[in-house]
Amino acid sequence: MKVQKTSELCTQFSLFPAQNFEVFKNRFYQSDLGKIYSAIPWDEMIKIFDIKEEQEGRKFLFPPQGRLALMFLKNYSGLSDRKLIEHLNGNIEWQFFCGIFLGFNRIHNYKIVSQIRCELAAKLDIEKTEKIFYDYWKPFINDPEKVLIDATCYESEMRYPTDVKLLWECAQWCHKRMVKISKLLSIPRLRTKYLKWIKRYVNFSKMKRKPKKQRDALRRSSLLLIEKLIDFLEQHDHFFNSRELKRIQIIKKVHMQQHAWLYKGETPKDRIVSLHKEYVRPIVRGKEIRNVEFGPKVNKIQIDGISFIEKLSFNAFNEGVRFKQSILKAKTLTLSETKIVGADAIYATNENRSFATKEEIQTDFKPKGPKPKDYKQRKQSQALITKERASRLEGSFGKDKEHYHLRKIKAKTEQNEKLWIFFGVHVGNALEIGRRKVADLKKNQLKKSLSINTIIDWDWCAFL
Repeated sequence: MKVQKTSELCTQFSLFPAQNFEVFKNRFYQSDLGKIYSAIPWDEMIKIFDIKEEQEGRKFLFPPQGRLALMFLKNYSGLSDRKLIEHLNGNIEWQFFCGIFLGFNRIHNYKIVSQIRCELAAKLDIEKTEKIFYDYWKPFINDPEKVLIDATCYESEMRYPTDVKLLWECAQWCHKRMVKISKLLSIPRLRTKYLKWIKRYVNFSKMKRKPKKQRDALRRSSLLLIEKLIDFLEQHDHFFNSRELKRIQIIKKVHMQQHAWLYKGETPKDRIVSLHKEYVRPIVRGKEIRNVEFGPKVNKIQIDGISFIEKLSFNAFNEGVRFKQSILKAKTLTLSETKIVGADAIYATNENRSFATKEEIQTDFKPKGPKPKDYKQRKQSQALITKERASRLEGSFGKDKEHYHLRKIKAKTEQNEKLWIFFGVHVGNALEIGRRKVADLKKNQLKKSLSINTIIDWDWCAFL
């Protein structure tokens, strides 16, 4: 039995011939996953991602809509790629969400999730896609003139970086390639005393308290070892593929940054903290628990509880200078003037205050200068704006990280991490919009039933 697409099925699933397909659909739309399904503009998303069904040759297992649905399902479930495919094999509602019907078959290739992620990541356009989302969700979003602004950091899955760890990873990688080339060419290895350096690093890593003197000594020795290995690898660079050559260049940059940091005291620009994720930068947040976080920083705006990404960058940036761009983003989405803005104290610069006054935008910034006559009324309205920002917008950060798989992003490339964050943010938005659609439908049904009852009562009174 072949894998079938739900669009090609009859009105019943062949696996359950006694069950009515419409009954199954109604039950599916009552679940949270069904609400997400009903809140997504599938056709417009397929066009914006330029996903096409191949006309010739073997068809792809997932249809265009199914590839997008699998990314939503990934963040909704919070499972690994392998576990996601295992659950998809046994859950008929998940199969319906992805637009396929497996029957008695199973999907064994769990790497198909990563293949789809890489395909979609290369085509992601956050600005255009979010505009499509807002236009589709517009009937269920109230008060478009009210905007909340704040920034957060979504951490990448990586070991906590230190200079010693980073340099030792570089030395290990170079030593493995050196051994491989020496064996291939049948030439003696470089005399590096590698076993001695292994013991030194292991003993240092086991120390509970790591003195600066020993740490700097290990950094100096690691830099000398890396320099010696890099010279050997560059002499035999024709044995490496493009990926390995790129890694060698990254190691050379790490060596240059660490050498300048250790001997000259120069703070490195675009500092590399991970050999395998060279695009990740340290983001200083100044939090009580973690002073520094490692991952992309996101400046978000929120309109009636629905969040949108204004800026996503792996480099540290000051969100306070993004106030005007955030207002422009809100105007582009809503096509209306912004009247009320709630933002953190970091946004309350003189330039932003002047801009808000010029555009007649009410903010919750602490006022400067003498108190105006309506100070009490303004203070009360500012307190309400601040409370809504602290509860709804900052609450959405925790919800995304705890429930939609954004606590530790496990993607391996920069593009894939951006796609991961995009779907993690908007799966929560889709669920909220889906719940609002169901609530509006129930209200309309209740109004119709009340109107029918009143008509019946009036007709009964007339008869009497």
